[in-house]
Amino acid sequence: MKVALVHDYLNQFGGAERVLMAFAEMFPEAPIYTIFYDKELLNGRFKDKKIHTSFLDRSFIRRHHRYFIPLMPTAMRNLDLGDEYDLIISDTASFGKGIRHKKGLHISYMHTPLRYAWEPELYLNTLLPNSAITLATPIISYLRNWDRAAAQKPHIVLANSKFIADKINKFYGRDAEIIYPPVDTDTFYRETSEDTRGDYFLAFGRIVHFKRFDLVVEAFNEINLPLKIVGSGSEKPYIKQLVKSKLIEMIDEVKDEGELRKIINNARAVIFPQIEDFGLVAAESIACGTPVIAYAKGGALEIIKDGRNGLLFNEQTPQSLRSAIQKFQGIKFNRATVSKSAEIFSKKTFQKEFNKILQKHLKVTQTKDNSPL
Repeated sequence: MKVALVHDYLNQFGGAERVLMAFAEMFPEAPIYTIFYDKELLNGRFKDKKIHTSFLDRSFIRRHHRYFIPLMPTAMRNLDLGDEYDLIISDTASFGKGIRHKKGLHISYMHTPLRYAWEPELYLNTLLPNSAITLATPIISYLRNWDRAAAQKPHIVLANSKFIADKINKFYGRDAEIIYPPVDTDTFYRETSEDTRGDYFLAFGRIVHFKRFDLVVEAFNEINLPLKIVGSGSEKPYIKQLVKSKLIEMIDEVKDEGELRKIINNARAVIFPQIEDFGLVAAESIACGTPVIAYAKGGALEIIKDGRNGLLFNEQTPQSLRSAIQKFQGIKFNRATVSKSAEIFSKKTFQKEFNKILQKHLKVTQTKDNSPL
């Protein structure tokens, strides 16, 4: 069986790229089709794969890709697979589901509907003022129409959470089967005994506006507890300006995931204040045995079980977060239980569930092909 992997674009290594890596391990001979590939930013990941890119694979575009979003549907369409593949797997948060092909079973693993089309006020306000977003309405309308049409093309739709499956149904009118994305439990695991843990709380990840690091800083400015913030991103200078407490420490990118694992392991709890499609930060944290204090919306509700592997707070405000932290102080979590709750997010489970769905649909296809006329 000849397989092709499709990904939107490769200019960072986050949750979607971890899913792509899991697929690449399952299908080592499969080439990757993507709009562009930044080898430097991927730190050599996927360097052994055959990668096909589009006419947008230019240095300037790779570094400023958001300004070229209106061209990306065309770029993806031009990566035409023809009749070369028996199985096409698109791993997508935007354009990959729109890949053209003449034959083959297309399974699309969707991390989210196209954010710029369906939630522009959340994801474009760092690029454009509100007035410009209003002027961009025709482009947003075009992207929305394209995205809805492209979402009808895959034969099978998978979602990374129930939260996203509901959005897929709302925006596309399609039902999606749910497979949670894989956590690298070979990297993120419990290694610290109870008596050697640190006394600090932790927030980590890309420091961008919708991750709500501002909320975390505002909460910890008012309480006498240590906080470490690990990460980089466009909002980091702004977040630094918000820091008032001497107990808040900002750390640049760590040297590797092993160091990050140690920081997570030694934390009292990880703070997760944002709305995420799934929430890889939360899943990695509980895999390390560290409980998570999370905002009760989005994918976090499928990861954090209140009182078992963390706590949930109901309002996305510093006050609500502070109340949850105070409540946390009076609870003793069993770190082994917290870590065990992450087993359903392992790479092994992800690959097993995907194979189960694949085999089921291949059998249906074979039955149709062999049915009498």
